[in-house]
Amino acid sequence: MTRDAEGWWHADVDAPPGARYGYVLDDDPAVLPDPRSPRQPEGVHAPSTLHTLDADGWTDSGWTGRQLAGSVVYELHVGTFTVEGTFDAAAARLDHLADLGVGFVELMPVNGFNGELGWGYDGVLWYTVHEPYGGPDGLQRFVDACHRRGMGVILDVVYNHLGPSGNHLHRFGPYLSPSRTAWGDALNLDGPGSGPVRRFIVDNALRWLRDFHVDGLRLDAVHALTDRTATHLLEELAVETEALSAHLRRPLTLIAESDLNDPTLITPRSAGGYGLHAQWDDDVHHAVHAAVSGERQGYYGDFGSLQCLATTLRQGFFHAGTFSSFRGRTHGRPLDLRRTPASALLAYTCTHDQIGNRATGDRPGEYLTFGQLAIKAALVLCSPYTPMLFMGEEWGARTPFRYFSSHPEPDLAAATAAGRIAEFTAHGWPATEIPDPQDPRTFERSKLDWAERTTPPHARLLQTYRDLVSLRAERAELTDPWLEHLSVEYDEDTRWIVLHRNTIRVACNLGPDPVTVPVGGTPLLWWDPPTQDPTGAATVVPGHSFVVLDAGGRA
Repeated sequence: MTRDAEGWWHADVDAPPGARYGYVLDDDPAVLPDPRSPRQPEGVHAPSTLHTLDADGWTDSGWTGRQLAGSVVYELHVGTFTVEGTFDAAAARLDHLADLGVGFVELMPVNGFNGELGWGYDGVLWYTVHEPYGGPDGLQRFVDACHRRGMGVILDVVYNHLGPSGNHLHRFGPYLSPSRTAWGDALNLDGPGSGPVRRFIVDNALRWLRDFHVDGLRLDAVHALTDRTATHLLEELAVETEALSAHLRRPLTLIAESDLNDPTLITPRSAGGYGLHAQWDDDVHHAVHAAVSGERQGYYGDFGSLQCLATTLRQGFFHAGTFSSFRGRTHGRPLDLRRTPASALLAYTCTHDQIGNRATGDRPGEYLTFGQLAIKAALVLCSPYTPMLFMGEEWGARTPFRYFSSHPEPDLAAATAAGRIAEFTAHGWPATEIPDPQDPRTFERSKLDWAERTTPPHARLLQTYRDLVSLRAERAELTDPWLEHLSVEYDEDTRWIVLHRNTIRVACNLGPDPVTVPVGGTPLLWWDPPTQDPTGAATVVPGHSFVVLDAGGRA
């Protein structure tokens, strides 16, 4: 290879389609894969393979995309969504999602990582697709299948760190930062030589959106991106995504995961923000989960009251410049409720994190009543926010979703298992109860049991989810994104809360006993049948139940 004036090395080599290739650097005889490898059939340590997607494999020429606002997002992990754990097997289940009313399927990371099994957040070859799932051709077929059913695809991507095995980027240039994240090596976003590193990230994002026809990206843990330049990487990515969207003539959506409660991420660039389209909202999850379940451990400590739930639903963030006891400091800043639509915040009762980062990976279906699960669904699906479901939530799946890995290096495997055990034994969990992430049974037990959804009471909960999603699609009041149009009332002692969405009332009884709620109207949907005061001014809601009422002309 020869080096040009800018420091890039070049060589032209005749190679047929599918040829294997790699790089030998300096005096080290090891053959390294291409950092931009399009395919790795034999894993992240093996030579790369030339690969081009088949242009004739697409059937979505009529797909014009869809906007996030008004849609329901469904997060899934390809390896555990089905028994087979492949893109093609997941595609065979898409009719279930279409029938549920899903607008976007969000895939947990599918980039190249070492080992067969994992969550995907330890990726090291970002341009390739994990081969056991079906590789790049399998992802192409999956996206095409989603588009045929009117569903968009959001892909989870990780730009804040690299995994511990198979990361050779530092051999190719100044890709890594001297600092580290809690999960691994960080990227050099603002130091000497950072220009090509930023280009490496932006080009990767555009590859998914352009080449794979993906409709949006979920940007993992952007609070861990260290960038002190005048134009933050996220803003740069937003600018280039907007340009690509104009060229492709379809919406492209960028969604951040952030621990900061900072609306700057979703503030337009014209107003001084980064110009991303949406972000995950953990405060809504914490407020709903703690109020319904009664859990108060860890970061749930500030949550749980109905006052907290009402405040969070009304303003998006509970911690908006307020003291966080979990962090021991002031946290967050307020949203501008008149300029930031609630649809720019994703609300959920379950995510891979909120389940998988529990000690045993237990789902709410294992420790809550089905009525409580229905209440959580009603609060999220009838809120002004963009709802997101986690696979199996819709039928109250009782199969766990655990943290699993398959590091082939013995030392790394042992360290991963020991670290997981230490994390939870420090909080009083017996070591024997913590699943070993390296045990293949931990992965196998995390697969969904699709037979559950047809058995009572799972089938009843699934129908409730369908009805809630359908009602959301029918009634404009439920997709109105302006928080100024939402009011909430509650009674802390009797444990009821009501969301007022114009003429729609969503009354939830979080307690076990029936309560009389001072709202009336025509019942549209419920978990257990309500009864109404003869005057029509009040409704008796059974314990652990909800009812959606149409108040019509009632104030």
